[in-house]
Amino acid sequence: MPLLADSARPTPHELGHEQTEYTDLLRQFDQPGACVVCLDPSLTVQQANREFFRQFDDASADVCGRDFCDLVHPSVQQALKRQFIRLLDGSRHRFTTHVVAVGADGAAFTSALTAVAVREGSAHVASILVVLRPTAGGEEVDMVTHRKKLLTETEARILEGIAAGLSTVPLASRLYLSRQGVEYHVTRLLRKLRVPNRAALVSRAYSIGVLNVGCWPPKIVDDFVK
Repeated sequence: MPLLADSARPTPHELGHEQTEYTDLLRQFDQPGACVVCLDPSLTVQQANREFFRQFDDASADVCGRDFCDLVHPSVQQALKRQFIRLLDGSRHRFTTHVVAVGADGAAFTSALTAVAVREGSAHVASILVVLRPTAGGEEVDMVTHRKKLLTETEARILEGIAAGLSTVPLASRLYLSRQGVEYHVTRLLRKLRVPNRAALVSRAYSIGVLNVGCWPPKIVDDFVK
């Protein structure tokens, strides 16, 4: 699979942006540690630079052809997809956000992501150019990955309810459990996530990526449910 060479960089005419925006984007190619990747309109990885392959997988054949959103943490996938949809439907021509990516070894790390729609003519999006830049040293973060089934179905529903502000009695009624049953599962959750109370439980669940970002009512990432 090809690397993203200088000849693959879009021209100002192709981008259809202000020259200053294009110049700012090109500067990001040369930043140390920057991952650069070109996606087709289905968000499939087509080309990338060497840093991208180093960060996500040494074998380019294992990365090219994959959905780009599969390379970010499950808790941020839906929010990121909504941003890409706005590029594709013409609502915006670029966006910048922070994401948690998951490398080839399963380690999660934070990155600043900039995405720009490359258009053919005035409307059709031919491709999307994405630059991932390390944040604050690009340190790894303590998040569970999709490989770890952390919660039972009942625990997941109880955690969603607690995150939505429900107390024990409404949770018991909703899930057809006794009050004692709810408290039993809450205690298991507190021990499992190593926190002292319900407020800390919700905070910890978001911090390790068990609850979806930008979702209301709160929703557990399905990948972590047994």
